[in-house]
Amino acid sequence: MLSDMLTAVRRGYTPSLSDFEYALSTLRTSENTDRSALWSDKPAAIRADINIRPRTQGQKEYLDAINNHDITLVIGPAGTGKTYLAMAVAVSALLNRQVKRLVLTRPAVEAGERLGFLPGDLAQKVNPYLRPLYDALYSMVDMERVRRLIDQECIEVAPLAFMRGRTLDNAFVILDEAQNTTVDQMLMFLTRLGQNSKAVITGDITQVDLPPNTRSGLVDARRVLHNIKGIGAVHLTNRDVVRNPLVQQVINAYETAGRAVDLGHRQPTEQGRSGTNHSWDTTGPPGDTSS
Repeated sequence: MLSDMLTAVRRGYTPSLSDFEYALSTLRTSENTDRSALWSDKPAAIRADINIRPRTQGQKEYLDAINNHDITLVIGPAGTGKTYLAMAVAVSALLNRQVKRLVLTRPAVEAGERLGFLPGDLAQKVNPYLRPLYDALYSMVDMERVRRLIDQECIEVAPLAFMRGRTLDNAFVILDEAQNTTVDQMLMFLTRLGQNSKAVITGDITQVDLPPNTRSGLVDARRVLHNIKGIGAVHLTNRDVVRNPLVQQVINAYETAGRAVDLGHRQPTEQGRSGTNHSWDTTGPPGDTSS
């Protein structure tokens, strides 16, 4: 570990306290991790003025999957950087003119609320659902520039229903909270992708807010698509949580108690961490018998 840190320092990178804590955790678990690759002198997958690095081995594999596939599906608990890292790569691609537009979308139904039962006009209705996407965006690009890019239609933030009937060419598309898509919605989204486009689909299958007996589109997609070349799959775990250390302890406590956060059932067993063919089991979560 010290050798890896010295190598990183010689390359011009100063490891942070969180880097040190993660390195210690890999020693405790005997995890085979190339720590020096995390602390390289160049930010992984990020270019131009966006200087964001992976902080865990899982995050590095996630960034590698995005770079090497047209479609990447990532499943993981809260705090693992699923949305933030995808946004960083997407913003970098837009600012470096690798794509012409950035499309950010989420299902508009979460926590049992439907837009038709919410007060206000459309913008007032959808903004609370899209706020996390705006938050990630504003953390990388100043608000005024974001507004200009939105006015120029270079950035679009919209509910998933607005994707129907479209073809997204030369775009970087992020579908967030994909565990709350239905199977039909997921199929609709996957078939929107056009020429020179890339999609990242993120979700946490322990926090599904769909009605009972409704199969998650994300759960279904990992079963159907796991053998398709060009589609990457990554599974992040509580070891990849990079928020306040208490978040990781909370997740660990619930897992120890034998229940998934927010749902009350056990998390699905996942074999391996990442890959296109064998990273996920292809069954649904326990208790999910819908088709």
